[in-house]
Formats: sequence, structure tokens, C-alpha cells
Amino acid sequence: MWSRAPETLSLSSGEVHVWRARLEQPQDVQEKFLRTLNDEERERANRFHFEKHRRHFIAGRGFLRLLVGRYLDVPAAEVRFAYGPYGKPSLAGEHGATRLRFNASHSNELAVYAFVEEQEIGIDVEYIKDDIESEEIAKRFFSAQEVQILTALPKDEMIAAFFRCWTRKEAYIKAFGSGLSHPLDQFDVTLTAGEPAALLRDAQDAEAVARWQMFNLDFPERRYAGALVVEGKGHTLRGFELA
Repeated sequence: MWSRAPETLSLSSGEVHVWRARLEQPQDVQEKFLRTLNDEERERANRFHFEKHRRHFIAGRGFLRLLVGRYLDVPAAEVRFAYGPYGKPSLAGEHGATRLRFNASHSNELAVYAFVEEQEIGIDVEYIKDDIESEEIAKRFFSAQEVQILTALPKDEMIAAFFRCWTRKEAYIKAFGSGLSHPLDQFDVTLTAGEPAALLRDAQDAEAVARWQMFNLDFPERRYAGALVVEGKGHTLRGFELA
């Protein structure tokens, strides 16, 4: 699903754009991105203890500013962000009334960004770790139905299924910006291989299944799992890669 981006970016009705980018970037790119950050973002970058994490934050925020700026046709440094009560970013200032909606996620050395017009959207990516205590974490955070399905799988399928479930649940709660105030065990998603990504039930919102569309994200970087959730139905997905 990944291709090089067109010169001019525009979103058609019902279209979702997803971008992926590597967070390890050359020094000249890092310096270029750093110049686009505002004072708060530079201060945040400087608070990271490890240099690698600092570089990744600068690249991740730099790519976000670059992309938002291209959709709005403004310089990256002029993009202003606001944040909801649970940290979901949106546009502020003169661009706050635009139709553009977006979300971002990063894990290890990969960042992903999602854009749509007017609808709420959430995206999540996770680096797949083989040594994670998947059963124990699932029992703490997943629904009873998801735990039952996960623990019935063969051991060699369990890790991939765990990360499919986790990213789909994270993307869902990020879409409406409620964070963990919407408990992960209160809704069910699909998680086994071969099943389309889908929300099956939300105990707190009887209309949720009809309201949200879910996509699985596959990456050339095989060690990652990802998912996207967007408000409404019938959306088409286009994937682009950044340098």
C-alpha cells in the first residue's frame, strides 16, 4: 500500500492518507527539523536523557510539521498545535478552523501519521517484541473475549495476535481522544490472522460499531504492527512513504 507521495497533497472526500517515516535521520535533516520546532518543543527535546530519544523526537515532530504544512500550504514552522485533555493533538490559531484532522504514533525507529478531512482519526504503531509477557498483559487490559481468543492460539501465533489487538485498541481510543478513561477491556476488536481489522463491540457506546471504520496497517519493516481507526464508513486508504 506504500508509494511515493505526489508533488501536491490534497484529500478527497472519504480518503485517508497514511504516512510512514524512519526516525533515524542524517544530521542535516535533524538540524532542518530543529529549526521548525517551537520553543516548547525544543525544551521538550532537550529533556530526553538519551541522545537517540532526542533525535527521534525531533524527527518525529519535524515530519509532522512538514506534512501538516504541506496539506495547509504553510511553512512547517508556522504550524501551531493544541492538545485535548488526554493529549490528542489538533490545529490551533488561524488553522484551527480548517477541515484537516490528523493523528500520529511512533515506536522504536518508525513513525506513522494519518490525515483525513472533518472526521476524527487515530493511529497506532508498535514494535513487535518477542519477549513480551503477552498473556499477562492481555489479562490486565483486554476484554474477556479477546483474552479467550488469544490464549487459545498456538504459541507461535500469539505474539502477532497480541500486537494486532493492542494497536487496534490503541488506535480506537486515540480516535476520539479519551485516552485510558475509556478502559481497554470495555470493547472488543478482531485479532486473529486473516480477519479484517474491525471493532466488534463497545460496552460504553452501543452505536460505536456503526460509527467507526478500522484498518490494519502492514509495513515493509516486518517487526511492526499498526492500525488506524477513522470516524464514518466507506473510507479508502492511501499509504505514502517519507525519506
